[in-house]
Amino acid sequence: MQKDIEINVVGLPLAPCSQEPLTGFFRDGSCNTCAQDTGSHTVCAVMTAEFLAFSKYLGNDLSTPRPEFGFAGLKAGDRWCLCAGRFLQAHEEGCAPQVQLTSTHQKALDIVPIEILRLYATP
Repeated sequence: MQKDIEINVVGLPLAPCSQEPLTGFFRDGSCNTCAQDTGSHTVCAVMTAEFLAFSKYLGNDLSTPRPEFGFAGLKAGDRWCLCAGRFLQAHEEGCAPQVQLTSTHQKALDIVPIEILRLYATP
């Protein structure tokens, strides 16, 4: 799998999202993507308890540890490469987490308008 060019939503080189917990489609700490990333794991989001509960309710439990996969579970404050579509859905439902724009891949813009991402930008 070949990574897409590593550019963020503000047109600069993609910054890392999180090494702890290790995130990303490639599990390289960045929200890199490629043609095989059908979920577009491109939005570097800062988890909140509200968003984690929302995601669990929708069937994607990100907070429960899964040691068999080396996954400790996420908690509020953790950064995670979130699927762009799930982020947009959370926005529409009023529970979107904050976003680190410099760590959000430009491919997220195929799904989420920059104006929406900016509403949640971390300082």
